[in-house]
Amino acid sequence: MKPVWVVDDDRSIRWVFEKALTREGIPFKTFAQAADALLELEQGAPQVLVSDIRMPGTSGLELLQAVKQRCPTLPVIVMTAYSDLESAVAAFQGGAFEYLPKPFDVDQAVDLIRRAVDESLREDQGEDTAQASPEILGQAQSMQEVFRAIGRLSQSSATVLITGESGSGKELVARALHRHSPRAAKPFVAINTAAMPKDLLESELFGHERGAFTGAQAMRRGRFEQAEGGTLFLDEIGDMPAELQTRLLRVLSDGTFYRVGGHQPIRANVRVIAATHQDLEARVKEGLFREDLYHRLNVIRLRLPSLRERREDIPLLARYFLAKSARDLGVEAKRLSEAAMAYLAGQSLPGNVRQLENICHWLTVMAPTQLIEIGDLPAELREEAPAAESDWLGALAIEADRMLARGESSIMDKLAMSFEKTLISRALAHTGGRRIDAANLLGIGRNTITRKIAELGLEEKEAPPG
Repeated sequence: MKPVWVVDDDRSIRWVFEKALTREGIPFKTFAQAADALLELEQGAPQVLVSDIRMPGTSGLELLQAVKQRCPTLPVIVMTAYSDLESAVAAFQGGAFEYLPKPFDVDQAVDLIRRAVDESLREDQGEDTAQASPEILGQAQSMQEVFRAIGRLSQSSATVLITGESGSGKELVARALHRHSPRAAKPFVAINTAAMPKDLLESELFGHERGAFTGAQAMRRGRFEQAEGGTLFLDEIGDMPAELQTRLLRVLSDGTFYRVGGHQPIRANVRVIAATHQDLEARVKEGLFREDLYHRLNVIRLRLPSLRERREDIPLLARYFLAKSARDLGVEAKRLSEAAMAYLAGQSLPGNVRQLENICHWLTVMAPTQLIEIGDLPAELREEAPAAESDWLGALAIEADRMLARGESSIMDKLAMSFEKTLISRALAHTGGRRIDAANLLGIGRNTITRKIAELGLEEKEAPPG
């Protein structure tokens, strides 16, 4: 973590911050004037900047403007003894993270700095990941396996079958496989085989000769020819009609095909990547999908996890999509509060990454303020019953990420203590304070619950018998 910079011409204020940040274990550097901070900025940016507004020479607002030009995402906290509306408005218009009027409570100031540090670390993390792979984001172990598979296949032209729920990003993975393959300089052509009728799909895939059917007034090259030398992505392959399954099998087997109405075989130099949200093995058993075609497609198999299986990625994805929507619309990016982020991470999101992206676009347009709270989320999302098992796990993941980003220690003990305190207090509330009944419900002994109540500082009194 980079140091927090404090800029104030008042030595006593600098001294207060030095003592408080030292106590909290937060690295820092102090400056008596804005000009010195600007010179230091040439060597590198801080994690967070805290600056007075009214100072001799360069003012805090001028410093804010200069810093935002060089480091647009750097959180800046401005403080002043002149708590007037004009200063506050100017600070926020200049892109300040927060406004801190003097005199301030030291603990409040430190909490504000910690929030700014969390925001800055998340920005750094998001930028690093986006630079590494701007199309596919994920830190969950299941997504790291997908990334490793893409890397291992980078020198291969093998046929790949991608499975996963709708909206999980199968086409993005297909594009990444193409981009990192020896065929990257050639076309990537995608077609959804479930989105068009059988007769039209045949012509789309293989092309047609002039006069092959009514309306075919000119020869047309199909997707296989369009993808020559490159990659053809066949989405929702499980819905392909039986007749076309036979024609596709022939192409995969001998590398040739015929245009509709054609008599000359055409050689296909194409890598096929297929995708489906269906259980192809089950469709083979039901006689709806050719077994020999299934084995031709299932050379290399990649399974994409649903968003429910990688909830820890929701904050990263949400921040990315909010920033992307803001860029697309030419507006300032909005932020989800911790409570809203935890709530979002606890939803079922059956539409997976695509649904999350749509939510973030809606919020960019419709949320009334820059900081998005739970009440600002779409009504249908707030009305949806959270997944009973996973809503609190999503909140737990958010809290763990926050504590890790802050560099806290003994995280397991702190979270375990909060977990036990919540369980015991709720059990006691349920039983009207009767400890033995609460202990029985929790599956622990009476001596254990008595000891835990004392250790955790719970002061519930055991209700009298009867």
